[in-house]
Amino acid sequence: MEIFIKIIQFFLCFTILVGLHELGHFLMARLFRIRVEKFYIFFDPWFSLFRFRRGETEYGVGWLPLGGYVKIAGMIDESMDKEQMRQPVRPDEFRAKSAWQRFLVMIAGVVMNVVLAIVIYCGICYTWGDTYFSNDDARWGYAFNEAGHRLGLRDGDRFVSIDGERIDDISKIVPSLIITESDRTLVVERDGREVTLTLPLEELIAIRQNKEFEELFRLRVPFLVDSVASAGAAALRPGDEIVGMDDRRNMEFSDYKEYLKLHAGDTVRVEVVREDDMVLEYDLPVSAEGTLGVVAAVPYTLRTREYTLAEAIPAGLRKAGRVIASYWEQLKMIAQPKTRMYEELGGFISIGSIFPGAWDWQGFWLTTAFLSIILAVMNILPIPGLDGGHALFTLWEILTGRKVSDRVLEAAQYVGLVIILALLVYANGNDIYRFFLK
Repeated sequence: MEIFIKIIQFFLCFTILVGLHELGHFLMARLFRIRVEKFYIFFDPWFSLFRFRRGETEYGVGWLPLGGYVKIAGMIDESMDKEQMRQPVRPDEFRAKSAWQRFLVMIAGVVMNVVLAIVIYCGICYTWGDTYFSNDDARWGYAFNEAGHRLGLRDGDRFVSIDGERIDDISKIVPSLIITESDRTLVVERDGREVTLTLPLEELIAIRQNKEFEELFRLRVPFLVDSVASAGAAALRPGDEIVGMDDRRNMEFSDYKEYLKLHAGDTVRVEVVREDDMVLEYDLPVSAEGTLGVVAAVPYTLRTREYTLAEAIPAGLRKAGRVIASYWEQLKMIAQPKTRMYEELGGFISIGSIFPGAWDWQGFWLTTAFLSIILAVMNILPIPGLDGGHALFTLWEILTGRKVSDRVLEAAQYVGLVIILALLVYANGNDIYRFFLK
């Protein structure tokens, strides 16, 4: 069922993203009175699943879910319609329009995806706010997995800063550590003092590639008393923190529970920290079920920034800007061999796996906004066959006054298609290797 929900979300998301991307091209073309021959969601080699014609445009849904397209008259695109390009130029064709108009048509899809992401982020801020866990609330620090210990972290450490930047939202800690092209300088608070750690790039790369970052750290959970449920624990008060049992000290709640089970029906000496750091000790009976007779308190709460409609708009803009900047940095690192991020490129399986396993509208829209930005950034790259490649040639014409020949455009389109197909094969091949063969 979880996989089925992920698949539904994947196709719904890409239908929205591709449809609005192509709608951007379509609307800008129609604004300049350019004839649009086809508007398709997904590709339709040989046949389509659904189609109809209205005016001069054929609308449809293809069977190959690799994107979508609009076929604009008089434009060299993925359709490679050379016959049309040999015909005399008509005034309603793309090639008959001025360079600046053609440039706007080319970037309209990218602009539409950025606008969509901004609108989604604004809507999320207004509807749900910004819920996060503040690093300032991690009073008892964190527990780390083996990879964290290899980096020099110790259980109980609390993050202070990464490369001099103070940490607030803990969800940003792992991306800040592993998405890097150099060593990281991490400052942690340990036993009341600040300790500086240098995290080597090679170790961070290994953690990223081995997926050890997924459980790099977790919040330590203390044993806090919420209420007293039995007479045997009458000496304890709500708010007390149990910091020791017999010779055990500074364990987590789960460890104390296990210790109590081992001493069911016995008596344990409990060390308690009360308000004003008062330290007390009591000998308390353990029930036959291995409990002290107290209800444990939940020590952590999430913070939520709430926004009015007027506040949600700039908040959404800032969030979209941060995501664009972050993804652009990741793209630059993919091109740098030392980061080895190219080995982690993923295709459709990787994309589908980031959707929530249960239907959650907030999670769905967050993922859709993120993928909309990825689509925008990828499409603006100056690769022939992508919007960025077309826009680059048109920008050259605007700056120099010299139009690139159709022959060069056709050759560039072939080169671009080869590059795009190679990337698709490589990314999806990585998926197959990681999920089925590794």
